[in-house]
Amino acid sequence: MATPLSADRLVAALRAEGLKVVEYRSWRTNNRNSKGAWGPVHGVMIHHTVTEGTDASVRLCYEGHSSLPGPLCHGVIAKDGTVYLVGNGRANHAGLGDDDVLRAVINEAAALPADNEANTDGNARFYGFECVNLGDGRDPWPAAQLEAIEKASAAVCRAHGWSERSVIGHLEWQPGKVDPKGFTMSSMRTRIGDRLDGPPDAEEDPVPKTIGLYDADNRKLAPGGWTTLPVERTTLLTGATVYDVLVQLTLTAPAGGTVQGRFFHLRADGSRWTGGIVERGTSGGKSFLDFPGKGSIRAAEKLQFEVAYFPAAPDDTAAAVIDTRRARGLYWA
Repeated sequence: MATPLSADRLVAALRAEGLKVVEYRSWRTNNRNSKGAWGPVHGVMIHHTVTEGTDASVRLCYEGHSSLPGPLCHGVIAKDGTVYLVGNGRANHAGLGDDDVLRAVINEAAALPADNEANTDGNARFYGFECVNLGDGRDPWPAAQLEAIEKASAAVCRAHGWSERSVIGHLEWQPGKVDPKGFTMSSMRTRIGDRLDGPPDAEEDPVPKTIGLYDADNRKLAPGGWTTLPVERTTLLTGATVYDVLVQLTLTAPAGGTVQGRFFHLRADGSRWTGGIVERGTSGGKSFLDFPGKGSIRAAEKLQFEVAYFPAAPDDTAAAVIDTRRARGLYWA
């Protein structure tokens, strides 16, 4: 039996897993506790919203509608991977489901039984994450959104000491439901399990290690396109870790240009998760530019950094020159 996480602990767990978290309106007091129990909790349930657009989806999940009052979940996962917290306590997301499935989740069974009954209150027992998707089998699931589903589920499981077998889809709980549609819960549980094989969150391991890499050899940066930038080595960090890193560049280029930088996670199979772009301007002569990045990588992933240069004049084909580059920061291994 697990006591639900407090609002502060939930936010800390999500952020420690490397997620961007938005606390939406008065989410900390938005719940249906007056209508029934909230806890003990036993797992995480994943849904799709059957809506499009972040703002409208988040508002709907916070407020609900005439036939189903909000909150309709605890967090909304947008297509860009941002998690919007909309409820803290009992939420109208799971409804009645199969008691055999609940027992399997509690026991973290290797396989779930068929959900052929609707006799047990799931709103009292599961955290719910609604993921912005039309659920028609054609609306895409961006890599950033799938990564966020993985991270959000792992964050809650890590906080409670659960395995990936405590994460289910709505379609595995309540007869007639199809969500989430577009990926399998089996594949998502595999991803969550891989992530849980990594280090505990930073709150449990408060003593960070430092990263300090430096290069001073000149490197030309042709206009347009992305270039993976080594700083002593191409891979800044490898292995399961939570990181908070800053890349600093000294760059010579004409004024008015733009330099974009972003971190990415390179997986063992060659696929990658790409972080958000940070954009800086050139001031003429030497420009001193910095690019921050926070997140977490799994055991088989590598953290790398890439940069792109765009001169002010479209017909300017001269390369910018990176004079020095430095990577510094903290990581929790």
